[in-house]
Amino acid sequence: MSSDTQNHQTTSTATTPATYIDLRSDTVTHPTPAMRQAMFDALIGDDQYGEDPTVNELEAQAAELMGKEAAVFMPSGVMGNLASVLARCDRGVEAIVGSECHILWYEAGGVSALGGVPMFTLPNDRWGQLDLDQVRASIRSEGPGFPKTGVICIENTHNRCGGTVLSVDYLKSLREVAQERDVPIHMDGARIFNAAAALGVPASELAAQVDSVQFCISKGLGAPVGTLVTGDAPFVANVRKQRKILGGALRQSGVIAAAGLVAFETMIDRLPEDHARARTLAERLAAIPGVTIDLETVQTNIIVFTIPSTLDKAATIAAFKERGLLVSDYGTRGLRLVTHYQIDDAAVARALEILTDVLGGATVA
Repeated sequence: MSSDTQNHQTTSTATTPATYIDLRSDTVTHPTPAMRQAMFDALIGDDQYGEDPTVNELEAQAAELMGKEAAVFMPSGVMGNLASVLARCDRGVEAIVGSECHILWYEAGGVSALGGVPMFTLPNDRWGQLDLDQVRASIRSEGPGFPKTGVICIENTHNRCGGTVLSVDYLKSLREVAQERDVPIHMDGARIFNAAAALGVPASELAAQVDSVQFCISKGLGAPVGTLVTGDAPFVANVRKQRKILGGALRQSGVIAAAGLVAFETMIDRLPEDHARARTLAERLAAIPGVTIDLETVQTNIIVFTIPSTLDKAATIAAFKERGLLVSDYGTRGLRLVTHYQIDDAAVARALEILTDVLGGATVA
């Protein structure tokens, strides 16, 4: 199960009736018929021996898409990030992370709990960026009284900041800072293809500015399971070892890797449709009195907004569900909607009817 589904409070039971419009996350997507057929037909072998041809093909294509030497198939994005940090940092070696990043908020402190890696947090701005001068000042060399900096972790798109995108120019500037002190950059690129679509560039152009990238095939790309970690060959070999240590060894995993190959072929180019539908939802939401939403940060398929203060959040979520709409409770940030391939124009129209009906009836002071 994806970290998005596990760690955000949601509004449904384990079984979601097909009648619901499910905007909780793009992790709720089901594999397409083509994916299911590919999974049924997949050639398989033992991945621990490097003999699963479908996994090998998925890893090769993932590396090519990111412009990297190698890739390794992982069960989840959480494990992909964890293994990537562990591959960079021995115990007591520090990772610089953003104050709003997924690694810090939603991954159970794994890098510290399992790897003994302290996390040095710097504030993310509203776009998900880290201030370059603060990054430069926070990189530490090894010494008797403080930990050495082993990696800088960034996120693109940035989930808690509302699906915002880190630009190529920003990434180039960050890379210059990191290279001054020979510190690698790891990108949590769970939704990197959404970032690339928003910028109109190939994902490899974003990946070129960092040393490693983790990206999910089980979010906007619609596959049922999995993440790829990409980087240079020695790093990926280390991540593969960390995967084994963490209990993530896979056997005949071509059965699920096959869906990823279909996702690469069919799901990347359609992501702008999700972005356009998110924009429609956001603009209509912003017009409801008492709703607060930063439209400038609605750059991809994620919408974060607050409801009128006169409404009880739990009751509002329940009212949405009663009318057939599922949303995520996003804590102090409000509520979250995420568009995906199973949300078409008709679903957007119906969702807006429900949102307007429930929120538009609030009395705003």
